[in-house]
Amino acid sequence: MSEASPVDSRVVRLFEETLRLELPSADTDLFETGVLDSMAFVELLHELEQQFGITVPIEDLELDNFRTIKKIEEFVANRERLPESAQRGP
Repeated sequence: MSEASPVDSRVVRLFEETLRLELPSADTDLFETGVLDSMAFVELLHELEQQFGITVPIEDLELDNFRTIKKIEEFVANRERLPESAQRGP
C-alpha cells in the first residue's frame, strides 16, 4: 500500500496492532476470506469509533462499507469530514 494517507495508515495499524489481524491486501474481501467474523467486526466498529472519534449509526452498518481496507478507509475519511451532529443523525 504505497502513498498511504494518515487515515489509511491508521486503519492498517488498527488491524495489525489492535485487532491482531493479518491483511492480505487493501482490496481483499475481509468477510469472504474470514479475516473478519462477527466478533472481529464488532471490535473493529468499536476501535474505529475510539481511534477516529467517529460515530457509526446503525443505519450506516452497510457491510459493503467494511468489506475491504479501502472501503473502510473511505468510510472513515467520509465520517471524519462530517460535523459531529450529522454523524449522530436525527
